Amino acid sequence: MASQPETTCDESSEETIEVTESESALETARQQLYHAAEHLDIDSNIVERLKYPKKVHEVTVPIERDDGTVEVFTGYRAQHDSVRGPFKGGLRYHPDVTRDECVGLGMWMTWKCAVMGLPFGGAKGGIAVNSKELSPTEKERLTRRFAQEVRDVIGPKQDIPAPDMGTDPQTMAWLMDAYSMQEGETIPGVVTGKPPVVGGSEGREEAPGRSVAIITKLACEYYDWELNNTTVAVQGYGSVGANAARLLDNWGATIIAISDVNGAMYEPGGIDTATVPSHDEVPEAVTEYADNTISNEELLTVDVDVLIPAALGNVITKENAEAIDADLIVEGANGPTTSTADSILADRGVAVIPDILANAGGVTVSYFEWLQDINRRAWSLERVNNELEAEMQAAWDAVQSEFEQRDITWRDAAYIVALSRIVEAHKARGLWP
Repeated sequence: MASQPETTCDESSEETIEVTESESALETARQQLYHAAEHLDIDSNIVERLKYPKKVHEVTVPIERDDGTVEVFTGYRAQHDSVRGPFKGGLRYHPDVTRDECVGLGMWMTWKCAVMGLPFGGAKGGIAVNSKELSPTEKERLTRRFAQEVRDVIGPKQDIPAPDMGTDPQTMAWLMDAYSMQEGETIPGVVTGKPPVVGGSEGREEAPGRSVAIITKLACEYYDWELNNTTVAVQGYGSVGANAARLLDNWGATIIAISDVNGAMYEPGGIDTATVPSHDEVPEAVTEYADNTISNEELLTVDVDVLIPAALGNVITKENAEAIDADLIVEGANGPTTSTADSILADRGVAVIPDILANAGGVTVSYFEWLQDINRRAWSLERVNNELEAEMQAAWDAVQSEFEQRDITWRDAAYIVALSRIVEAHKARGLWP
């Protein structure tokens, strides 16, 4: 494997990984904003505006449980910035959903849409609920009631939710149906990530993992690494991690470790990823198919060329950053690397390709779905995948250009591309009195 040059100084799977360092999504997103702004000659007033969301909607969501009792949950929709277009971002059902988490993830969506050149701003929403404890009928009632509570603040030209942790295409179909019934007409463009039969796009579920694989391949090409001689470890074998691992496996990389919440399969000679069910196919099945197992923590520190954290955020921390033994990290999850760990990795010369570029396939194909809904004309899977690859290549080229021109990390390069585009839009539109 060729040596790499030394560097200087964010829609995810459902695995839950315990970490010891706590940093909120909002804290991380703001730190990354400040760091990128230092490299640009931009109006500090615009940076000040971008520290805060435009609006945060908090709602109570009462539902009747199957046993007849009524339970009330809290839901949020954080709308960060819409200077480039309608708000866009996922909707998650998870017990740890908070206002600040939604704000921080909404900020990431702003950067992600901008780095991809999409005409969207960033948003994020969620309900603080353990979706695994809901029956299908309870989840449907929860979704339809939430749609009613946020009806006035979402819409195809206003704010477009998508699936995230604890939600799926069926959830989006329920939300779309509830919204459409309230509006008196079928409006498929109010959400993305729906089943294709009701206006969803082919390839949407696989898109985040596909983009992670595409960016991994481009990064390996940049460093003159032969994919056939590249080893990869993937933490989180959900929709993102499994699709990324299987594509890279098909393209010739050797996948030596994959994991779910119960632990990791570790095979130095390589794993046939097609034979191991993803979390979506058979939940928590990875270790059942393994001859050799290690912990999730050990997976992060195995001797490997490429590490793909594709579970939850904050898994690479100041406690384990020094022990990371990968040459390249490609972030499949949103915010898997804390800002402190990021600095440690940069000092060690470990390249980190950030989430706002690597896993942006989800929002990119969501954009394709939105276009299909508006035009009432479906695209083939081949067209979706070809368009996605072209968009990922264009975004990679823009980020690579900044990386090569400045003495910065890949994360800073991606943020510079995104922030430059957002700032230009704010300058053009001005500030409403």
